[in-house]
Formats: sequence, C-alpha cells, structure tokens
Amino acid sequence: MASERRRGEAEERLALGQRREGAGFPVAPTKASLPRDYAEAFSAIKRRIQEERLRVVLAANAAMVLLYRDIGRMILERQDRAGWGAKVIDRLAADLRGAFPDMKGFSPRNLKYMRAFAAAWPEWAIVQEALAQIPWYHHIALLEKCRTPEERLWYARESAAQGWSHNILSLQIESCAYERQGKAITNFRDTLPPAESDMAAQVFKDPYLFDFLGTADPRREREVEQALVDHIQRFLLELGRGFAFVGRQVPLEVGDQDFVVDLLFYHLKLRRYVVVELKAVAFDPGFVGQLNLYLSAVDDLLRHPDDQPTIGLLLCRGKNELVVEYALRHLKRPVGIAEWETALVDKLPTALKGSLPTVEEIEAELSGAPGRPVQRRGKKL
Repeated sequence: MASERRRGEAEERLALGQRREGAGFPVAPTKASLPRDYAEAFSAIKRRIQEERLRVVLAANAAMVLLYRDIGRMILERQDRAGWGAKVIDRLAADLRGAFPDMKGFSPRNLKYMRAFAAAWPEWAIVQEALAQIPWYHHIALLEKCRTPEERLWYARESAAQGWSHNILSLQIESCAYERQGKAITNFRDTLPPAESDMAAQVFKDPYLFDFLGTADPRREREVEQALVDHIQRFLLELGRGFAFVGRQVPLEVGDQDFVVDLLFYHLKLRRYVVVELKAVAFDPGFVGQLNLYLSAVDDLLRHPDDQPTIGLLLCRGKNELVVEYALRHLKRPVGIAEWETALVDKLPTALKGSLPTVEEIEAELSGAPGRPVQRRGKKL
C-alpha cells in the first residue's frame, strides 16, 4: 500500500515536471533590462493606436451622418412627388428595423429628424465638410434649438473645433453664445494689423454670462474674481477657445509702486497675453487708464520677444456705448470693453420702454370685466 502511494507521488512529480518544461506563464522583463529607446517607441506606438481609433470613430460618425442625410433627402423627394405622410414614415421605420435588426436609429422620430436635417442642409459640400464632424445627437439639438442656418453652422463648427459634448452644446445655445460673439466694443481696427484685428474681435463677446456665480449680486471685485477662479472650467468655457489661465492677482512693480492684475490669461491662437480687469460697477473712463498701465507693464515685464503685444479686456456691470467709444478713440493699445451678467436679460430698445403694459396691468386685463379698458403708460401699442 505504501509502495503504491510512493509510486503515485513519483508519477505526479514526473507529470508536474513535464508541465513545467513544456508550458508556463510568460513574465515581462523588468524595465531596467529593456533597451534605452523602448519608452519612446512605446509612446509612439500608443499614440498611433489612439490616433487610429479616433480616426475610425470619426469616420464612422461621418458615414452615419451622411447616410442619415441621404435617407432624409429620399423621404423629402417622395413627400414632394408622392405625398408621403406620417403613416408611411411609420411603416418605413418598422420595415427598416426588420431589415436591419442590429442597427439603431430607425425610429419614426429619428426618420423625421433625418428629413428635417436634409431640408435644413440642401448643400452637400457643407454637410460633408463641417456637419459630418459632429455626432448626430448634436444635430438634433441644432435642429430643435437654433433658428437660422447661419446660427446652426456656427455652433456646428465650434462644436467640432472645441470638442463640445451634447450638454455643453446645449448650454452654449441656451446662453446665446452665437449672438454674443464678437460684440464687445474694441479699438482693434486702430491698434492691430488688419489680418489680426478681425480675428481678435471675434475672440471677445458682450455680455459675458457668469450664471454659475448664482443669483447673488456681488459688490466687490475680489468676490467676483474668487468665484470665477473657483469655477475656472466654466469660466474658460465662457471665455471661449484658446484661453489659458495664467494667474489671479498677478503682481507688477512699476516705478517703486506695486500693482496687481485681476486675471491674466494667454491666448494660444492670438499668441499674446490677455489682461482681464473686473469691475462690479458701470464703466468709468478712468478704468481705461488703469488698464493701459497694466498692458504696458505686462509687455515690459512678462511678454516674451516672440509674443504679440498684450490685449486688455475690461468687464463692467454696465456701460454707455458712446462714452466707451470716446474713451477708446485715441488709445494706442488694443482694448475691449464688455459687460458681465449672472443671467441673460432681454433689453428693450429705449423707444419701446414705457409703451408695454406691466405685469400687474396684464393680470388686471386678464381678470377684468369684458370691455373694460386698461390704462397703459406711454404710447399705444
């Protein structure tokens, strides 16, 4: 009995030895034993794989957008020629899902979006060049929220350039980024070369929307600065593409006096510093002189020889446009003036102020007796 047990143990050891000789777990060599150029080669290979994966994803997305546009165009043509209605769309959706059970996106609702997409963009070149670069759900947001082709195209191009998610795109549309872009009052035409002035003007908007600050009405600039830095990601998103945050309360020494820049940025596309000064009050011409000093100091103390001259952006709680234009008229340094708000409000032209009924007057009219006139202030509508 003992001999059989010893023979079994010997056979087991023999079998284990054979398995160890013929198979095993591969172990990667330590980094210390690798060639010197291994890390560089690994990074290059990893980068190439990432680029190819991104290219495949983008190509697949572009192909899907172009396919949806073609389907929408076919539906449009048959609507015009054969009078296709909602019931035909429902039948088409069911048949497509039956023919391609592994594909999504053929619901009746999505087919109607395809039709709307084709109607909104009849030009193939625009679809292929710009619109195919963003996901389909971005296009649905553009169709639902934008009013004009120019507005849709601007948001589409910005989404592709800045990599906006669907939520960020919706946020930008709701905050009227298109209407505010390039609206700041500037002196760029007089202080920058023609090739740069238009590009720089489009960088700044008016007003700037700091809705992430909440509904509070801060009275001190330092409070606003701190809140913006606390929400720096949202702040950079509101500023737009190309802004890199350098610092807050940046010290400058000029003529044995100490000064501080509220917020300092560097714009990667303009290749220059941008000094941002915040005011919790309405525009005052004296602010321009202070900002001009900061621009000169930044150029002398911080600017690299390869950098372009610094630009200033003054953000106030209100402004008289004529006063701003006079204040900037003979200034030699590039400056933009804009307002900042915590919520967008519709501003009525001066001619209409006083001619519209108040909320109380509307409520009185809705609840008043029939035929009872309501007294309104100002001109009659």
